[in-house]
Amino acid sequence: MREIVLDTETTGFEPSEGHRIVEIGAVELFNHLPTGRTFHVYLNPERSMPKEAFEVHGLGDDFLRDKPLFRQEAQNFLDFVADSKLVIHNASFDMKFLNWELRTHGFPQIPNDRAIDTLMIARSRFPGSPASLDALCRRFGIDNSMREKHGALLDSEILAEVYLELIGGRQPDLVLAPVASTPSRQAGAPDEVWRPRARPTPLPSRLTEAEAAAHAAFVAKLGDGAIWLKRS
Repeated sequence: MREIVLDTETTGFEPSEGHRIVEIGAVELFNHLPTGRTFHVYLNPERSMPKEAFEVHGLGDDFLRDKPLFRQEAQNFLDFVADSKLVIHNASFDMKFLNWELRTHGFPQIPNDRAIDTLMIARSRFPGSPASLDALCRRFGIDNSMREKHGALLDSEILAEVYLELIGGRQPDLVLAPVASTPSRQAGAPDEVWRPRARPTPLPSRLTEAEAAAHAAFVAKLGDGAIWLKRS
């Protein structure tokens, strides 16, 4: 199963007010493990960077001026994410900006139901507790000391670690599989698959006579409707 952990940085909070995406970072997971493949691009928002956004992201007008426009990188972005699920912290924010940009420049939008919102997962697992990315890093002991400024790729890498913890650790899909053939087997011989067998001699009961009598007396007090008295 392929998933893309994604983050964007923007000039503000609302695309309808003229704010734009200035950075996209994404990390590929396959079966909940990072593959090493990433997508990262800075974008020219075609507007000035507000002071508040500059202080958060550290991206100024001079730095962004020669960067590509969103429409120039949109297809590369869509090719990278393909039809995978998108893991995003506060997904409604990023999806709002991504789909506004895609729609404006004539590219297909991404259905909102493809987004997995780690903010909602965190609030469900830890109701009433802080659920910011920094707070979750503290909870799970994840090093975020390099996060002095918000950066899309760094935040995606950190979010990937947080996401794996939120869904049960680094091996959420761990299953026990049959052991593969050993080199000592003859070529062409069928693999031996282990299957449980009934014990040749049942284990002796650990229930004492006094405990059995006490249980029988308890059940008798429950009346004829007790499930212990019913027969399949």
